[in-house]
Amino acid sequence: MILVRQEIGDVLRELRQRQGQTLRQVASKASVALGYLSEVERGQKEASSEILASVAEALDIPISIIMRTVGDRLAVLEGVDHFPDVVPDDLVAEVGPELSLR
Repeated sequence: MILVRQEIGDVLRELRQRQGQTLRQVASKASVALGYLSEVERGQKEASSEILASVAEALDIPISIIMRTVGDRLAVLEGVDHFPDVVPDDLVAEVGPELSLR
């Protein structure tokens, strides 16, 4: 069984390590308990959207990049060989044409 929390934890750990930050540093910047963040990274705890946003900010990475990376990893694990890479028209209309890749 594929666990989304495991993939989220793996992505967060990889991003943190790539930046050379310790778990303690990110937990402090994100105002998250060190033990809790450790459990999130190990896929033992589900992180709320607020926690994910705080950790993303501490890593200085948009949460959309984190979630996209998680989604891409899940697609590979599920054996999805093709998935669309588009921004929905209604979101482009709401946010602005700068999101359009057309």
